[in-house]
Amino acid sequence: MNRVYVCSCFGITETQVREHAAAGACTPRQIASASKAGTDCGSCVRRIQSLLGRGGCPRRELLDQGAPAPALAEFDVPASAAPPALRKAA
Repeated sequence: MNRVYVCSCFGITETQVREHAAAGACTPRQIASASKAGTDCGSCVRRIQSLLGRGGCPRRELLDQGAPAPALAEFDVPASAAPPALRKAA
């Protein structure tokens, strides 16, 4: 099996980042919340951003549809909980 690692610190692969994105994580901060990727040295944050790209994002789609705040709560990660490397990136 060919594994392309995005985050060496925590052994997170491209496939795992894509799975988290498919489950609703739209930002590096949300990926970090789901997997810890990007929370140690931070060198993978730009790679995570490129994997997320500008594709569809469930959170943005809900906002565009006028979804109430409780429907969006599962996607929220407080800025204070993000590691320093992600605070500027997201």
